[in-house]
Amino acid sequence: MTIPTEPIGSIPRPPELLALLREFRAGRASSERLATVSEEALRDTLRRFEDTGSPVVTDGEQTKPSFATYPLQGLPNIAPDGAVITFADGHTRQLPRLTAGPFRYATYADQYLRAAQRLTSLPVKQAVISASALSLIYPPDGIEGYPREAFLDDLVREAARDIRGCLEAGAHRVQIDFTEGRLAVKLDPSKRLLREFIALNNRVLDHFTPEERRRIGVHTCPGGDRDSTHSADVDYAELLPSLLELKADNFYVQLASEKQSDRALAALRRHVWPGQRIFVGVIDVLNPEVETPEAVRDRVLKAAEYLSLDQLGTTDDCGFSPFEDDTSTGRDTAFGKIRSRVLGTKLAELILER
Repeated sequence: MTIPTEPIGSIPRPPELLALLREFRAGRASSERLATVSEEALRDTLRRFEDTGSPVVTDGEQTKPSFATYPLQGLPNIAPDGAVITFADGHTRQLPRLTAGPFRYATYADQYLRAAQRLTSLPVKQAVISASALSLIYPPDGIEGYPREAFLDDLVREAARDIRGCLEAGAHRVQIDFTEGRLAVKLDPSKRLLREFIALNNRVLDHFTPEERRRIGVHTCPGGDRDSTHSADVDYAELLPSLLELKADNFYVQLASEKQSDRALAALRRHVWPGQRIFVGVIDVLNPEVETPEAVRDRVLKAAEYLSLDQLGTTDDCGFSPFEDDTSTGRDTAFGKIRSRVLGTKLAELILER
């Protein structure tokens, strides 16, 4: 028996890379120098992933500006004054705003995947942003000559192309980041917005065969950033039944930091479909203390009380640095937590095998 374990995605960038990015954007560093330092950060990230014993690795999103905005970087029809997302500690993140059509990605995620694959022999997982998150860049008052329906058609096509490129490049898994799911319930308790998000993402997933969907997953969390969240106050049970209606086979669910984890696990048990696997979050990325392998083991054993072993996996609650400038967690802490996840999952396996 093996319980699969996978990371979510982002790893804090090295201080040298962050400093150089600031210099580059100010026009004081060359693109050649940035490329060199970025590859050094990627190589170090993959090496340290391998040292944890992790059976699956990621590029750590070392060269993404953020998990959400990588497709938009460099587009000429984007303005910075889009929707604002407020976190519990008061800080905000602002999305870009689309100013004209048609909508196209400037960057596809397979370029990050291929760069990582050249530097490791381990399976590489690739995170992509959801169509529902990117739908928020369309302005509420519309765009003359480019109706929302036309935008959504373009968005679905581009999001499907993003996923397909990663599958064709040999990604171990393609993970759709859907952190706005719980936020949708907060913004609209009637769940109309959530239903719209689910339907939009399923339009994307309809482009893939059942066999391809076995390599596609969806991640949900309450939006961890700078040790804060945007929607942890929303009852998880309000999201999880709808989440599992997405046409994917793998779900990465934040649970380690969840105050009512038993309630969430019970909801997952009631609504999980045959063939779906739940990767439960066993690492609290917002807590600076590194979990012991024994603490992870106990979280896995608890989840096994609710989910059958053929539908159970483990993961981290969220990425450790979903936005480029999030330095709330150090690299040593992130890799220490990943190592504990790997070891703790193995400890749980030994007990469950008996």
